Amino acid sequence: MSVCTLIDDGNPCGEGPLWDATEQKLYWTDCAGRFYRYDWKTRQREIVLQNFEISGCALDQSGGFTFINSRGVWFWNREDEPVRLVSEIGGIRLQLNDCIADPEGRLLAGSCFYTPSGHYLRGKLFCIQTNGAVQILDEGFHLPNGLGFSPDRKTLYFTDSVARLIYAYEYDLMTGRLKNRRVFVKVDGTSGLPDGLTVDAQGFVWSAEWYGGCICRYDPDGKLERRVEIPAKQTSSLAFGGPGLNDIFVTSAARSEPMPVMPPGYDPDSGYFGGGLFHLNVGVCGMVEYRTRFEHLINSRVSL
Repeated sequence: MSVCTLIDDGNPCGEGPLWDATEQKLYWTDCAGRFYRYDWKTRQREIVLQNFEISGCALDQSGGFTFINSRGVWFWNREDEPVRLVSEIGGIRLQLNDCIADPEGRLLAGSCFYTPSGHYLRGKLFCIQTNGAVQILDEGFHLPNGLGFSPDRKTLYFTDSVARLIYAYEYDLMTGRLKNRRVFVKVDGTSGLPDGLTVDAQGFVWSAEWYGGCICRYDPDGKLERRVEIPAKQTSSLAFGGPGLNDIFVTSAARSEPMPVMPPGYDPDSGYFGGGLFHLNVGVCGMVEYRTRFEHLINSRVSL
């Protein structure tokens, strides 16, 4: 097994890798304002959207995308400008950081207000229903991050990076509700912060470690099964893809982001922080991503 650099555009904050199994293409974002596409067949990458903040994305069943950012939830049909679906709930701003579509077409996303000063609102975990209604599923998080579903769709994994925790919930597919939160993984303070997350077809959870220069695989009981080193100190997220869904794509960030929760001995001033898109194959298969169902919300607005 070897880790190679597919592309290095020096992304200040590369994030949100997302494999489109229908197109056989990988999408990811640079939170600084670029949305990329990598064609597996031609090995070419292109910028498909610019000057628009994207902190997380999901495929939509219409062929478009659902985006999240610090200003809410958006729908993009790939042709026109993105259209905002929702920006707040009951006066609570949807300043969102990462997201995932569920099997019924909903979107789950966490809000983030973290600042290194220590004075910030705690984040919440939201569910955006297919009719546009927003529900608060849980709250009290420092820096909400990666999400993933178990293969049987009964468990939702959710990351709080600053707390160094990956939670597991029982997920009600009929309603999009959660219950019985438990700590799935507590990452040691000497390691990096758990960031982006995905789940493979065997039910093992993969987590990228910011400050850790690695991706980690945990078994269904939360035990560390392996750690794979990535040549970037700020490893941000990962996704399965490729024709057999057994390739792993890893994003990283070039802009150093010092925080009080850095592990002991971490140097925020020198070294290669990241900015590249990495690739590896460990012989493990992932799962096809679920898609949101939001295009009808845009169509209903147009028809009014």
